[in-house]
Amino acid sequence: MSDKTRMVPLPSKAIVPERDALERPILEVSRLGINFGGLVAVEDFNIAVGRTEICGLIGPNGAGKTTIFNLLTKVYQPTSGAILLDGQDTASMNTVQVNQAGIARTFQNIRLFPSLSVEDNVKIGLHNQVRYPLITGVFRLPGFFRAERQAKDQAMELLSIFDMTDLASKKAGSLPYGAQRRLEFLRALATNPKLLLLDEPAAGMNPSETEELMASIKKIRDRFQIAIMLIEHDMRLVMGICEGIAVINYGKIIAKGTASEIQDNPEVIEAYLGKKKE
Repeated sequence: MSDKTRMVPLPSKAIVPERDALERPILEVSRLGINFGGLVAVEDFNIAVGRTEICGLIGPNGAGKTTIFNLLTKVYQPTSGAILLDGQDTASMNTVQVNQAGIARTFQNIRLFPSLSVEDNVKIGLHNQVRYPLITGVFRLPGFFRAERQAKDQAMELLSIFDMTDLASKKAGSLPYGAQRRLEFLRALATNPKLLLLDEPAAGMNPSETEELMASIKKIRDRFQIAIMLIEHDMRLVMGICEGIAVINYGKIIAKGTASEIQDNPEVIEAYLGKKKE
């Protein structure tokens, strides 16, 4: 039986999980757009994501999905529209500031530091939380060692989520593919996000690894009580764990709803399969 909750409408007509309906959405995007020269890549994109929602963003290749993630994380600055993260306008923020405000991201192609240890890869994600003055680090003052111990403890606690503490000293590049994916998730979680963006997390995975991935995504949401938004082509994964789904084509939303509503939508079917000949 599915553990997804019922989706309900907000006054804004957006839909979020019923459990999130009494709180402000963690992400509110209105009329978002970007042009590259004369090319309209994203146009009039609107979405709200509940505070603990697992949300899917799907569409054909080239539809604009990764461009939207780049807009949310300020890799690209929007041409139009607004992005509110937990009620805060991100218009003046850059990529680093958006991460500090609460958006973390993984990529379709795993971007770990393969020659560094598993533990050090997680520690890199703790840069928002473990801080000390430059002089403390240069002269190895007591504050430096306290901060390092704190970082190690936090890294090991995160690794314990996926039973990876025994891999802490191994090089990240030596891990199996699925374990590297989980490590990338943990590094993103180390930044203490409110919203985690996953760009095609199942890419390159076999069915068994995909099953483990689905369990990992649910485990992250339940443990950290954060929202997760994912781009994915594996429809079994999307339909299995996503509560709200937005479908885009040519940079514009063509449908929003639950899994059952989306899979029966004629526009969605046409976008993926093409228009039926008369």
